[in-house]
Amino acid sequence: QVQLLESGGGLVQAGGSLRLSCAASGRNFKTYSWGWFRQVPGKEREFVASISWRGDSTYYTDSVKGRFTVSRDNAKDTVYLQMNSLKPDDTAIYVCAASAIYSNTGWRFQNEYDYWGQGTQVTVSS
Repeated sequence: QVQLLESGGGLVQAGGSLRLSCAASGRNFKTYSWGWFRQVPGKEREFVASISWRGDSTYYTDSVKGRFTVSRDNAKDTVYLQMNSLKPDDTAIYVCAASAIYSNTGWRFQNEYDYWGQGTQVTVSS
């Protein structure tokens, strides 16, 4: 059974940092690309960042460029999201996802993903 399990969320003050992890199990994810999305109640889920299956390409939504870094460890089937200089607007549930397809749009769209985690809450206080 495929499972994506996020961890690392929590409460942090504005300007602080958090590192999210997403550990995958149930199949070989080494050829999958990964994405992080976030969702606030009442709003659409939005793309945050993605990383190609080789790890040589990364993509970010404009609001997190320069502050967030996505990375992966294929030996552990784990993807990370390092979040620095956090802002109250970053408060959301962060969800990881895995994609088996090639994307020419940087894996920015939810329908490009095959597997999803349950999410981890990130709260940034002002």
